[in-house]
Amino acid sequence: MGAFWSMSGTKVAKSEYNEVSLGETCKRQRIVSICYEENLRLIPSLPDEISIQIFARLPRVCYLNMRLVARNWKAVMMSPELFNLRKKLGMTEEWLYLLIKFEDDKLFWHAFDPWSKLWQRLPPIPNVVYEEESRKGLYGLLMGNMVGQSNNLIDIIMGWLGRKHAPGQLPFGGCAIGTADGCLYVLGGFSKASAMRCVWRYDPIANVWSEVTPMSTGRAYCKTSILNNKLYVVGGVSRGNGGLVPLQSAEVFDPYTGTWSQVPSMTFSKAQVLPAAFMADMLKPIATGMTSYKGRLHVPQSLYSWPFFVDVGGEIYDPETNSWDEMPIGMGEGWPAKHAGTKLSVVVDGELYALDPSSSPNSGKIKVYDEKEDAWKIAIEKVPITDFSESESPYLLTGFHGKLHVITKYANRKIVVLQADACNNMDSFTSSSSESMEESEKVVWKVIAETNFGPAELVSCQVLDI
Repeated sequence: MGAFWSMSGTKVAKSEYNEVSLGETCKRQRIVSICYEENLRLIPSLPDEISIQIFARLPRVCYLNMRLVARNWKAVMMSPELFNLRKKLGMTEEWLYLLIKFEDDKLFWHAFDPWSKLWQRLPPIPNVVYEEESRKGLYGLLMGNMVGQSNNLIDIIMGWLGRKHAPGQLPFGGCAIGTADGCLYVLGGFSKASAMRCVWRYDPIANVWSEVTPMSTGRAYCKTSILNNKLYVVGGVSRGNGGLVPLQSAEVFDPYTGTWSQVPSMTFSKAQVLPAAFMADMLKPIATGMTSYKGRLHVPQSLYSWPFFVDVGGEIYDPETNSWDEMPIGMGEGWPAKHAGTKLSVVVDGELYALDPSSSPNSGKIKVYDEKEDAWKIAIEKVPITDFSESESPYLLTGFHGKLHVITKYANRKIVVLQADACNNMDSFTSSSSESMEESEKVVWKVIAETNFGPAELVSCQVLDI
């Protein structure tokens, strides 16, 4: 292994300096100098195999500075072999990746390392359109389809998309966020009134973004989840002849082959049975979430047109049979909704949790799904969050290090990451309701991180274990 690193370092050095236009003598001297430097051991007096074993046991946050020591060190720090060794040694670390949006509609990623308590900003996604034309394009699409119609109809479409903003204030976005094979993915979204097919992948080892194979269908506001290390995408909206149309289709991305495959479309069977014909024209079926739970994809669904919001259960995708089936009634109809168009959920230690917020402080709840009784039960009675109507995503739910975490933004612009121990509440399901509430009140929310990104709004979050 030591020979491998030395050889790779030498090749890089020769290639790099052969491109420099200098005198032959000077060039020869530099090549000799660099080759000598790169053929040195990673750590003097230690075989490179031992040095790499040491590197693999160090915290990831150290790698940023270690890259600056020497070129052969940088090559090691950015090599998949080092991170494969970390997996074998059980030294992987879970980091939280947070996507935020500023008033000028620009999106930025930040990574939080719970070991060092440090935030790090990721490089921006290349060639992403943030300009006014994106906003104007979608605005023009809406207005062009509604000439002579009331503003209420515009509000219906905007609300159907899960946004209460006026058309001129529609934020750029609609992109979906996912993870697969230790990388972040940003998929689709709106640009110039069109739903995009493009997919961007962030590699945390190389610290770079790259464009990968696009989706077969342009989508915005679609839902994503990982199952069997493949990234699934369902639903969303696209542009049709009559404006924005909901999508029932689904597809799956294999990060190893870099290819997309079709998945049978969702049937929205319950959405097709409506009490009146006019409601069928107004209410649109949408996928409001997706979670990988017990080897299958669970997709809650709703009928929505602002201000009307009707739960219609959901569907479950089984990869073994490659088919959809109706979600149990209690699970689908009781799935808590954050707001129209979104239902927050996460699986921690095999249990499915969902956030049930409230407009008053400290009155939000976290519920857990009881599969035997097909019912959602309170796991944590009090969650210290407050809904801000002007914020797109005032709170997020995630799980890492085996615990539930809520990310929220306070009135003083501080973004905080709150941690609760889910294990303390697992026995409360079998208790009476009063005992459950008494048990849940013992939960203490711990602030594990806080930062101030100014006027930035929360958009999404993901966890990578590397």
